[in-house]
Amino acid sequence: MRDPSELLERNRDWADRVVGDDAGFFQRLAGQQAPRFLWIGCADSRVPANVIAGLDPGEVFVHRNVANVFSHTDLNALTVLEYAVSVLEVEHVIVCGHYGCGGVGAALDQRGHGLIDNWLRHIKDVAAKYDDVLSLLPAAERADRLAEFNAIEQTRNVCYTSIVQEAWARGKALTVRAWIYGLDDGRLRDLDFVVRGPDELDPAYRLALGPSAADR
Repeated sequence: MRDPSELLERNRDWADRVVGDDAGFFQRLAGQQAPRFLWIGCADSRVPANVIAGLDPGEVFVHRNVANVFSHTDLNALTVLEYAVSVLEVEHVIVCGHYGCGGVGAALDQRGHGLIDNWLRHIKDVAAKYDDVLSLLPAAERADRLAEFNAIEQTRNVCYTSIVQEAWARGKALTVRAWIYGLDDGRLRDLDFVVRGPDELDPAYRLALGPSAADR
């Protein structure tokens, strides 16, 4: 595809197919946004949240950036989280990394990448934290293991936000979890970090730091 106008044609074809299957779909969608899930994922074009999770438009609220980072100083991410939890009242927050992540690979390659190096600092900090594990792995496996650690750490960051902590304090049923996606097989994998309240945070974190999801 070389001409963006083809996207308009594809959109018309898609919209016609949807209406053909469900005449009232877009009217219902326009009337209310009520997703149960907030997805915090990587901006990689190969990892579209609703497609790989098998969800329709309107079923998942999405925030994406390079390497699915969730920083406590990122007002964009915090605003999305606040809106999802407090206004949309999502029930589940999913932080999803992926194997073969370019941002994670760049954080390990010891080269300069310009402006993005400031963003990659978040991932480099995760790499430094787990250097004792990563340094023992073959180079070919290091980035994928770091992608797992990064997803876990960013999920932990979500749990420690005032937004999530206050939601739990109000008694809101909110689950936060870490997943990872395989580009080579299209499968989502659970990283065993599932938190439903502040008392579960530390035990879940210890469990998640066990064997690699790729080895389970």
